[in-house]
Amino acid sequence: MADRPDVRAESATELRQAEIALPETSASTDAIFILMRRMRSPLVVLLIVFAVDVLGLSLMPGVDASGAPHRMTIFDAFYVMSYTATTIGFGEIPYEFSIAQRMWVTFSIYSSVVVWAYSLGTLFSLFQDRGFREAVQLQRVAGQVRRLREPFLIIAGYGQMGQRIAETLDAQGRRVVVVDSDDHVRDQLAGGKLSIDVPAIDGDIRDPRTLTLAGLGHPHCAGVLAMTHDDSVNLAAVMAVRLLRPELPVYARANDRVTAASMHDFGADGVINPFDRFGEYLILRLQRPVTYRLVKWLLAAYDSPLEECRTRLPSGRWIVASDDHFGEEIASDLRRAGVVVEVVDAQESLPNLRDVAGLVAGAADENRNLALAGSARMSHPGVFLAVRACSEGLGPLLDAFSPDIVFIPARLTAEEALARVVTPDFWDFFRFAFNQDEEWSRELLDRLVARQGTGSPTSRRIVLDETHAPGVLKWLTRHSLNLGDLLRDPDDREQPLALVPLIVTRECADTFAPADDFALAPGDELVVAGHDAAMDVLDRTLFHPDAVEYVATGNVVPATWIFRKLSPRVQDA
Repeated sequence: MADRPDVRAESATELRQAEIALPETSASTDAIFILMRRMRSPLVVLLIVFAVDVLGLSLMPGVDASGAPHRMTIFDAFYVMSYTATTIGFGEIPYEFSIAQRMWVTFSIYSSVVVWAYSLGTLFSLFQDRGFREAVQLQRVAGQVRRLREPFLIIAGYGQMGQRIAETLDAQGRRVVVVDSDDHVRDQLAGGKLSIDVPAIDGDIRDPRTLTLAGLGHPHCAGVLAMTHDDSVNLAAVMAVRLLRPELPVYARANDRVTAASMHDFGADGVINPFDRFGEYLILRLQRPVTYRLVKWLLAAYDSPLEECRTRLPSGRWIVASDDHFGEEIASDLRRAGVVVEVVDAQESLPNLRDVAGLVAGAADENRNLALAGSARMSHPGVFLAVRACSEGLGPLLDAFSPDIVFIPARLTAEEALARVVTPDFWDFFRFAFNQDEEWSRELLDRLVARQGTGSPTSRRIVLDETHAPGVLKWLTRHSLNLGDLLRDPDDREQPLALVPLIVTRECADTFAPADDFALAPGDELVVAGHDAAMDVLDRTLFHPDAVEYVATGNVVPATWIFRKLSPRVQDA
């Protein structure tokens, strides 16, 4: 369960012994510095040649209109050489040039052409320089981040996990800033499915200055998600956030227990070890299939279909085929659940599966896993098959093969990270549901399906205050209101909205899956799940007192001022 802000602040106080400012960044001056350094020599040569040309022209003898000797002033010479250098050619002024002056101007034209060619060639070469282009791009991105005026999240790593998280948040209208050491990330973002221009920084997240450029010190920064494949990078991000901006939530992926423990020591709000989490899901699927069905459905993308109901598997020996530490992770989880497990090398042939209840194909090569699962299905059609995949690319083959459970680390990590970020209170409910018995899960699942159908719900947090629910707050100051009444249709109170309450928080105490007769009070915080359209309809009740009165009592309040004045009931009230 995520720490509350006051707990995070206390944890940060223990870690941080001194208040320091965020490291300074020079994104706004890097491009100018590179430009001036590379153009220094051409500009010096250009100025020297121009000065010599101006001085020489002022010394060349000439004549005025009456034939008297005349020499140009420095200003006249500067003016003539200025328009001559730009090839405009206004003519010979203030008087016609003498032979000496024309010879000097001819020399100046050719000398300036050579110098301008040298300067422009250096400038064009600079535009092709990778360092300069990166500095300009970094300056542009830093400006985009500074101009953000709405809450945003920093995503470190734009692999499968980061991309999935960014696309989901973008679909919900949430802003993100991406940081990745891969210089192709900007191209992926430009050609991706995101509807909003996402600032992308090519840099090492282990450098605190990179986090500063990404907006760690920005007042609208809402948190950091460290989703790279490198545990050391994710740990560095956690440490930087907890020491520099301890009030911000930070969530990270960890591939081993040692790194996860270090992240917890630094007070990370959420640490997701996909190997460890998959073991928990696998045990849940085996021992409590209804609860597994519920929690996976709640974590799925919006409107995902509900999995078919599956019965609990009979006990028996399990085979885990792996070639890395994933095998031992899963085997230890199964053994703690009382399952007899044999770990074998995934690169060798499978043992006899006659008395085996389940097989975990957990090699690092996803194609090898599919081959192992295929061999097991042919030799023992009834065996339970769990297949590890590295990416979504194998999805069509897995859909056709249809194993009992599929483990994709990127998908699992992204789902849990989104559950924590989008509605943090929803994650509290998820952790509570994870530990409930089958009967509780079945009742809640049936309630959700009956209310809003078999498509996975979205969730929303509602605060009964003047800002988020002024209509309800006004009603509660004089009357009572039950949770079930609040979730009625304001057009037809006999019809409940396609919403189910998951949590009611009052004075830091949570009530999970409250009943419809739960009495609401000002300041209550609600987390409801259901259809997006029903969320929009609920807004009418939250903001309009006449809608609240109707859902609470059935009394229809006239909508216009004239009819409210003519209504005897309203006048009496």
